[in-house]
Amino acid sequence: MLGEVGFALAVVGVVVLVGQSGRWTRLPDAVALAVVGLVYAALPGPTVRLDPQVVLDLVLPPLLYYAALNSSLLALRNRLRAVISLSVLLVLVTAFAVGGVVAWLVPVVPLAAAVVLGAAVAPPDPVAALAVGRRAQLSGRLSTLIEGEGLLNDATALTVYQLALVVAVGGQFDAGSAAGTFVLAVLGGLGIGSAVALLVRSTRPFLTDAILVNAVSLATPFVAYVLAELCRVSGILAVVVAGLIIGHQNPRLQSSASRIQISAVWRLVNFLLEGVVFLLIGMQLPEVVRGVEQYPPATVVTAVAATLGGVLLVRPAWLVLTQHVPRRLRSRLGGLDDRRTAEKALSGREITALSWAGTRGVITLAAAFAIPETTDSGAAFPARDLLLLSAYVVVLVTLVGQGLTFGPLVRVLGTRADLVDQARLRNYARIAAADAALIRFDELVRDEQLSEQAAASIRNSLIARRRRHADQAAFLEEDPATPRSADYESALRVRRGVLDAQHDELLKWRDAGRLPDSDLRLLQRELDHEERTLPMPTEGDSRGHA
Repeated sequence: MLGEVGFALAVVGVVVLVGQSGRWTRLPDAVALAVVGLVYAALPGPTVRLDPQVVLDLVLPPLLYYAALNSSLLALRNRLRAVISLSVLLVLVTAFAVGGVVAWLVPVVPLAAAVVLGAAVAPPDPVAALAVGRRAQLSGRLSTLIEGEGLLNDATALTVYQLALVVAVGGQFDAGSAAGTFVLAVLGGLGIGSAVALLVRSTRPFLTDAILVNAVSLATPFVAYVLAELCRVSGILAVVVAGLIIGHQNPRLQSSASRIQISAVWRLVNFLLEGVVFLLIGMQLPEVVRGVEQYPPATVVTAVAATLGGVLLVRPAWLVLTQHVPRRLRSRLGGLDDRRTAEKALSGREITALSWAGTRGVITLAAAFAIPETTDSGAAFPARDLLLLSAYVVVLVTLVGQGLTFGPLVRVLGTRADLVDQARLRNYARIAAADAALIRFDELVRDEQLSEQAAASIRNSLIARRRRHADQAAFLEEDPATPRSADYESALRVRRGVLDAQHDELLKWRDAGRLPDSDLRLLQRELDHEERTLPMPTEGDSRGHA
């Protein structure tokens, strides 16, 4: 027992160490952790085998829910046609294209088993893709497409996977039944996810303690997933839909204390789970290569090359097709332009960036490991070890290869987010909020019969805040190449220094016995909330946009 605890602590230590080193090296944590896992797998000592059921039931729901909470329901709705093109149609095309090519080139792999492999490698992994995309600072348009694709494609891929698996182990394929199963999985997932979101919303008025709200938030993805799986519909889709709806409603429903606490807890959960997942990916190398010695090297190379080639080539081909065919046909294919939202077709640079964003990860591996070892007749599942190796190579090449090169590629293509525009928009929003506060303040002063001295103090604070944001917005308009003046940076350092001095003085009072610890914690919380309102030094980019 102590050995297992020690191993778990060592894993957490590695995750923290790699996360900190990533802040210095600017390497994506996902890539670094996968490489560390590979190195560890080559060393003697205990390792952890990836349990697909644990991953699907316990790891993926909170990771997907957190990603959905931080996505934009409005942005996804505005680009719904494009997201469906990527998360449904492209997944179907990839699954059957890879399956067909592998079955054709590798005779030991039957078509049904090859489609099982195709479905496993078809969906870009939302955890991996978002982990890499966040570091690359993609434009909002491409980020929305990658987020929407990663969040919604698993329902398609896993449904195709399950249908192909039934045939591969000895069942019969019925096109009508397969279509019905797919539609039921999608509609059921949408319905249960929406119902869970409605249930969570209905509980919010009764939960006044931030701790209780936090507990409900942590339980929500598992409730959505379990209910959907019990109803034999898409649990992954239910989790994503619940997260998108709740994330959209949270700004109206949550108190400030709940928002601060829930954000901190979910960031920690996401950091640890992501770290363990990517570390586990690298650790699976011995398990994957153990059974392929029975195949001729040519067969192994052909299977791996066919799978990897299909994954890497189908995606850009589909994107080009949906961009350059006539508009009417492109609309039917789910093209990436939408008249209703005046969305322009993607440029060649954007297509290139999006083509290189198809990072595979833990979902692909979990599906591959979940392939049974025997069929219904008791015979060995055809070429299972070969399928597992092919899927693993796809994950490594896309996660490590594309993960390392995606950021530089985005910079070369010029498809990064316009950080100056983002900073300018934030300041205009802050000015609008300050104006609304001043209007509301005058109404409240009349209603509350506030003293003139107290009212003047609050009004001056609001006016000073508005003036600060207006000055910064004006500066961005005049000189967008340097988003912060030296004066502004100096002011931020002064404000942080003033807060540090207050923290130090409170500690002196506590250490001298003049201030109880309970009061110290209360006063520190006040200062912490004030500090959180200051822009982070790295907000926006290395210079830090306000």
